[in-house]
Amino acid sequence: MGEVELDKKTRRLVIHSFFYLYGDGASKELSFKVTEDIRSQWMEPMGKVKMRKEWFDVVFDVEGVYENSISPETVWYNTNPRFNFFRVEEFSQKHVSFVDGMGCNTGYFRLDNLLNNSTTAAHEYGHTLGLDHPRILDIRSKGQPGIMYPRGTICDPPFQYDPLALPSGPGGTINPFKRKVLQSDIDDLHLPRLSFNYKGSAVVGDFSSIYHEKHLPPIQPMEIS
Repeated sequence: MGEVELDKKTRRLVIHSFFYLYGDGASKELSFKVTEDIRSQWMEPMGKVKMRKEWFDVVFDVEGVYENSISPETVWYNTNPRFNFFRVEEFSQKHVSFVDGMGCNTGYFRLDNLLNNSTTAAHEYGHTLGLDHPRILDIRSKGQPGIMYPRGTICDPPFQYDPLALPSGPGGTINPFKRKVLQSDIDDLHLPRLSFNYKGSAVVGDFSSIYHEKHLPPIQPMEIS
């Protein structure tokens, strides 16, 4: 989710988003890494959008902090469209990171999904702005996969976990580390359709306002010998 600023003087359309990371897997260092990953990956294509017959540069202003003492009430009653709240833990009951809907401001990150130059945070950020997974998940011969393609997508060999693997077989699906934000992903945000107020600002996404408790692994039954 974010607040969009239309700056006619500089011909820039700026999306402001701020992330609060909480949970046992979060840290000050991780908050910097996650938000820098999101910002740099969404800025990489140097996106542009046509607004009222004029071209604007699309700028992603993404910041964040580690705030482990955040209360559920802060998440529930937040009214600032720039604020997004994500819990970070080593374990997720869904086994992956997730958001609470298409166009939302809350979710849950699994820690290992965020490490080693991952694209997970940028992918989930796309969901918070309203993007879903593409409908067609066999993109062989289409080249570079965009950021919103999910795990399991069938793609050209250079973008697989194993370039020598058979398509859809072991190692033969998209390696999420090889996704990139493309101009087509920015086009899919449909920014020209937003309703801007007299100050030149609009909101992309919506409030889901869900505070997440920590997920715990299932208790293993004791063996009786």
